[in-house]
Amino acid sequence: MENTQDGNLGDWFKITVPYGIKYDRTWLMNSIQSHCSVPFTPVDFHYVNHLAQFFVQDASAASALKDINYKIFDEENQKIPIFVNTSAAPYSVSNKLEPEKMEQLKLTISKRYDVSQKTLDLHKLRFDPGTANSSNSGEDLLGHDIIIILNRRNYMTAILQTIKKNIPELLSLNLCKNKLCHLDGLSDIIQIAPTIKTLNLSKNELKSAKELDKIKGLKLEELWLQGNPLCNTFPNQPTYIRTTSLYDGQDLPPPTVTGIVDMDIIKPCKESFKGPETLKNLVFQFLLQYYLIYDSEDRESLLSAYHEEACFSLTVPFNSKDPALSNLCEYLKDNRNMKNLKDSDLRFQLLKHTKCEIVNSLCVFPKTQHDLNSYVVDLWAHTEIMLCFSVSGVFKEVEGKSQGSAHAFTRTFILSSGSNSSMCIMNDILTVGNARTEETQSAFSIPVPTPTFSSLSTLSQEQQEMVQSFSIQSGISLQWSQKCLQDNEWNYIKAAQVFTTLKAQGKIPEEAFKQTS
Repeated sequence: MENTQDGNLGDWFKITVPYGIKYDRTWLMNSIQSHCSVPFTPVDFHYVNHLAQFFVQDASAASALKDINYKIFDEENQKIPIFVNTSAAPYSVSNKLEPEKMEQLKLTISKRYDVSQKTLDLHKLRFDPGTANSSNSGEDLLGHDIIIILNRRNYMTAILQTIKKNIPELLSLNLCKNKLCHLDGLSDIIQIAPTIKTLNLSKNELKSAKELDKIKGLKLEELWLQGNPLCNTFPNQPTYIRTTSLYDGQDLPPPTVTGIVDMDIIKPCKESFKGPETLKNLVFQFLLQYYLIYDSEDRESLLSAYHEEACFSLTVPFNSKDPALSNLCEYLKDNRNMKNLKDSDLRFQLLKHTKCEIVNSLCVFPKTQHDLNSYVVDLWAHTEIMLCFSVSGVFKEVEGKSQGSAHAFTRTFILSSGSNSSMCIMNDILTVGNARTEETQSAFSIPVPTPTFSSLSTLSQEQQEMVQSFSIQSGISLQWSQKCLQDNEWNYIKAAQVFTTLKAQGKIPEEAFKQTS
């Protein structure tokens, strides 16, 4: 943050919050400013080790900050210490760029800014070559003996000041190939450019995922990190996704958190709540389509089934004497059984909040196949704006070291009214345990159907609608959809189970997917 004063020793004060790293910057600063009796402007807010620090250049503000030591309570009702000490001027102030260099930096940034896309490309800024068609070959940073080192706070501060003054609605920032090894100086971007949706930090030198905590206040849709050493600290890509709750972008499709609008899941509408039978069919359709997607290769498509602020938790009934518990190892690390989990911080971390974080977690779980015919569904509450139901059944893992293991599950969904009168998942609670022997034996035993077709015109209106719906959801032709439903006595759930199982086994012939008029 810009300051016009020189800042000699004694003019400045350093404010330190021990263990401040665990607090969101916006929440922490808002809390401090709201409790402080003297308004102040924080300079150079940053995290160092476990500390949060910033500077002020106002003796009265420093005195007022001393007075609120241990006066602020966090979410766990713990008092927050705030220490105030005299200090030299912060680095970004004592080493401010000279006006001529600031003007040249502003010119370079303006050339690299795409006004139509609201994107700023600052990749390899320290070796800025200028523009190829420039009439003045000296119009570049190197030509003016300016080497931008973004690890130094004064340079990052200068760039953020320029963005604040000239690009207030920035949507995308590319900082690729700038040898960034920490993000201390970038933390101010949360206040300066809160509109950013895409941030490219790829091919830098970031070594720890903890660096991302310094920018976690940004509401990003895309974060690019490939080529950083931190990517090598995770045993696999799913672990990386779960840890950062954002996308790497290397081997995954670009994240489109807000772009998935044509959701395959049928979400019940308030206008459909007319009776028990209708509600039952709506719930069945919802579960069918949810688990068809969940058991597919594309769990990301579940994003628009969840509300923006939805919550998800997983519980595994724990019995240390159960030798079969090893089959659930992929679920145990996310187990939020509060009876056994004493660490309040870990309990909070394991509660997945927001739809993006939920679906990222679901994508990490092993690939599965659910036995829809094993389902027991209980619709236990409903109003015009809420639908609450539970489903229990059996599924098996179809890959990984526990491949073939059958598990029992219970899942409780709470759906609430969203946009366009549709219902979105607000709360999702999953309990997973080992299936009993009798459940395992009765699951997944389905014969292969033989295709014999009859005319759709001989079906009732309801049956024709079922055929149409099944064809759309499964991708097979109307004739094959009809046959699958007929062979399963028009039990939609059972027919879907047959289709899902046989498709996974590669037993659905190609001709079934050929649509005929």
